[in-house]
Amino acid sequence: MFGGGIGFQELLLIFLVVLILFGARRIPDIAQGLGKGIREFKKAVKDTQDEISKIDKPESSKPDKIEDKGGDKT
Repeated sequence: MFGGGIGFQELLLIFLVVLILFGARRIPDIAQGLGKGIREFKKAVKDTQDEISKIDKPESSKPDKIEDKGGDKT
């Protein structure tokens, strides 16, 4: 039980507590809401990573080489 991680007995206990607290009819609604929340969280993380990668990338519109046209250097 204290070896680290959740085993079968712990998961069964959690399930029974949820079943007692919320009832069998509300468990699908709770699971659906939890799944929707996880999907939204993953999308937000992906969007944030995309924004960070856009910021980190150098702009490709910068000129590769600057030429000296001559002229007055004073």
